[in-house]
Order: sequence, then structure tokens, then C-alpha cells
Amino acid sequence: MERVLTCTVWVTLAALSSGCGGGSGVHTVKVQPVALRPVAKESAREELLDKFNAIAQSQKTINATVDLKTTAGSEYSGVIDEYHEVKAFLLAARPAQIRIVGQVPVIGKTIFDMASDGETFRVSIPSRNKFLVGAVNVDRVSDKPIENLRPQHLVEALLWQEIRKEEVVLFEEFNDEKARYYVLTVLRGGYRSEILRKIWFDRSDLTVARIEYFGPKGLLLSDVSYADWQPVTASPVSASFVSAGGDATASYPRTIRLQRPHDDYRLDMVVTKISLNEEISADRFTLEQPTGAELVRVGATSDEKHP
Repeated sequence: MERVLTCTVWVTLAALSSGCGGGSGVHTVKVQPVALRPVAKESAREELLDKFNAIAQSQKTINATVDLKTTAGSEYSGVIDEYHEVKAFLLAARPAQIRIVGQVPVIGKTIFDMASDGETFRVSIPSRNKFLVGAVNVDRVSDKPIENLRPQHLVEALLWQEIRKEEVVLFEEFNDEKARYYVLTVLRGGYRSEILRKIWFDRSDLTVARIEYFGPKGLLLSDVSYADWQPVTASPVSASFVSAGGDATASYPRTIRLQRPHDDYRLDMVVTKISLNEEISADRFTLEQPTGAELVRVGATSDEKHP
């Protein structure tokens, strides 16, 4: 009797699971396994500080070729989105020099040419026949989006400033459904402490995944994401990098996303070619006003813009 009852129960369950039994419409729900997060590596605050500073100190100059993509409606989109693809040639050197030339692939037509020395930025837009000049610290937003182009925004994203010993640094863990992170929060001192930077390390490999830059009163100035770190020969390599466990082959992210929420733009960069610490002559950072181009002084009054 017990054997018959057992068989009856199994037959009944099989019928229900197959949707039989008078067409009752019982559905089988498939439960998908939860995606496993990568194994998290362990590290301490001091080790991450040394790792970040070693990278910052070891990278003196950058000579790179990148593909650019912008979000619609941003400042860069006015000169980039009309083309399907833009290839840019980028030079950067400490402490704050940068030069970026954007061209249409194959035909080599220059779309923009931008430079900054840490004090003054210059932007040439041949298609608009304009040459923009302004102080890097100007915070006055123009009603003409093209006048809000700022090449110096890329400097801090590409060449990191090391964390000084006197700066207060907080250490924490952060987990979400996709990844696990260590976060170093660097504070700005003074009468009232404020966040200066937040540096995110992906615990799957301890690479830097994100850096957030903050202004006074917690204003988020830049949010930079880094991915696809790959080796690149850097010569010469600083002694601090070697002492921190590095060697003659450094690493650099091949995908960088720069977001400037208050400047209304996002710039995606895919690095296709890069050299680190090459000697770059000063004249390659010099950008002169093209003959016949209209001079626009960004941040100046209407009377001062066109001398």
C-alpha cells in the first residue's frame, strides 16, 4: 500500500509539472543562477596608497592616439558628432601641459586643435574659423556651447596627482551586485574638511577603476572611469614604481570615460596607441592663432572678446 501511495504521489507531481491534470495551466519557473562576482583580492590602505602614488609618479609624459566619442548635446558634440568617427592625437606632460588634435580619419581633416599649459587654454576650431583663448580657472559658462571646451579637464584624468603625506585619507569597502571595491577618500583640509578625491580600486585585480574629483561644498567636478588595463613599455620608470613592485612594463587603461556633470558633457576615449615617458619638446604644446581666425576671449565681457 505504501509503495502504491508513493507512486501515486510521483505521478501526480509529474502531471502537475508537465501542465497536465485537466489543463490547469501550471507553469514551470526557471530560476537563473545569480552571477558570481569575481574573487576579491585583499589589500590594506597603505598598500593602495603606495600603488596609486607609484603609478602617478612613474608617468611623466603621454603620447597617445585615441578614438573619441561624445554624448549628444554636450559641448564637444558640436564639433565631433557631425562626423562618424574622430581620431585624436594627444600629448600630455607634467605638471599640466596638454595638446589634443582631433581629425577625421583617412582624409586627415582637422576638426579641433586644443592646448593648455595649466594657466591658459587655447582652442582652434577651423570649421568655425574661431580661436578661443581663456584662463583655465574661468568658471563662467558661456551661452555658446563651443566656448565651454576645456582641454585642461583631461589633464587630471590622464596624469594623476599623487596623494600627499599630509592629506587625510579614509579607507572603506564598497560592494554592489557586479563588483567589489576598495575606496580611498582624500580630504581637503581647512576650517571644515571636505572631499577632494575618491579613488576606487577594483578588488578583482586591484586596478584603479574610477576617480571622482570634488570642488568646494561637495560639488562633483569630474567623474572618470578606467577599464581594460594593458601593459605598455614606460621608459625611464621611476624608482618609486620599481620599489612598489613594478617593473619596466607599466600598465595603462585603454578605455577612459570622462564625465563633467556641471559642464554638461561626457567624453569617451579608446586608446589605440600609447607611449609613456618619451621626451616631448615644448614647442609641440604651442598653439598659435591661425591666420584669419576670429579671436574669442572666453570669460571676458562682450567688449573684451574681440579686440
